[in-house]
Amino acid sequence: MGRLTGGDPSLLRRINSAVVLHALRATDCATLTEVTRVTGLSRPTVEGVVEGLIEAGLVVEQAAEEGAARRQGRPARRFRFRAEAGHLLGLEIGAHRVAALLADLDGRVLGAQVKDVDETAPADERLERLRTVVAELLRRAGVPRSSLRAVGVGTPGIVETDGTIRLGAALPEWTGLRLGERLSRSFKCPVLVENDANAAAVAEHWKGSATESDDIVMVLAGLSPGAGSLIGGRLHRGYGGAAGEIGALHLLGREVTPETLLSTTDQPLHPLDEQAVAKVFAQAREGDQRARAAVDRFIQRLVHDVAALVLALDPELVVVGGWAVGLDGVLEPLRQELARYCLRPPKVTLSLLGEAAVTTGALRLALDHVEEQFFAVEGTVTARR
Repeated sequence: MGRLTGGDPSLLRRINSAVVLHALRATDCATLTEVTRVTGLSRPTVEGVVEGLIEAGLVVEQAAEEGAARRQGRPARRFRFRAEAGHLLGLEIGAHRVAALLADLDGRVLGAQVKDVDETAPADERLERLRTVVAELLRRAGVPRSSLRAVGVGTPGIVETDGTIRLGAALPEWTGLRLGERLSRSFKCPVLVENDANAAAVAEHWKGSATESDDIVMVLAGLSPGAGSLIGGRLHRGYGGAAGEIGALHLLGREVTPETLLSTTDQPLHPLDEQAVAKVFAQAREGDQRARAAVDRFIQRLVHDVAALVLALDPELVVVGGWAVGLDGVLEPLRQELARYCLRPPKVTLSLLGEAAVTTGALRLALDHVEEQFFAVEGTVTARR
């Protein structure tokens, strides 16, 4: 990087701070000489920035090993980024469980906690269960709540930018819930609420099946499948946050509902819940012909819904998660169908992260937010001690 001169001195300091912090965060530890070489800044500038970052609690001087000091005389001072200067949470609020991941500022996971919740539980009960999960996780890890720098949340539904659930049919009392506002009462840091399939897509791109692809579709296959997509490595939410709601395709002139698809009788499956559907899947594995036909119908609908999204977005990769991970033979029908309709069929694979996809993606969203603060130049960088 060439030396920056002129302009707003405070802006220049913030730019230099972001550059030095980025260099230190990219390595275990480094000397002032090494940081100077990597950043292209002058040594006096690097020294001043490092001292400021130490005062902010984001950088610490690494103690020299005693043996090395005796062999080499006084060693060069070495510095490292303090990943322990703050913490992040990734949360999932689902139909049957709430879950949390705790990580440091490098995104290294320090602990996880999960609790089951009844699918009929009202919103207040579901949120109280989530608070219990968070409290237990923080207590077990010995992390004070004040250390949290950002909280990411993944949940079913169409999510507004302020964290309000515009439509959330999968959970009772979810439509219209000001989830971001409700959760902000529990945390003194930013709370970022995102659709669960979107969060899962971010997770697979970060640590799952899509680490080598920037144009992906992540499908969470359930009773009402949803999908998240990344275009050019960036999450595509759509104008109103409803991109990927492929579970609504049966409303657009397709009359076959999940209740009909998964029925093993002449009547729609009722009640339509995961316990009833699991029974149908079990019967299919045992050889029941009507159950096998029902599962085949379910897979075909999933295949057609995914094909519609693939035709629109032309992704390099389709990652399938949710229930479909446990369904025998879901990938080959999907590959065949996409080959029929697409000029360039995408690769298709199963999720590597499984049930952890949503919490992992929520954690990544929290980490992205903190990194934007670290490396933005609009404001100063500070850390909690």
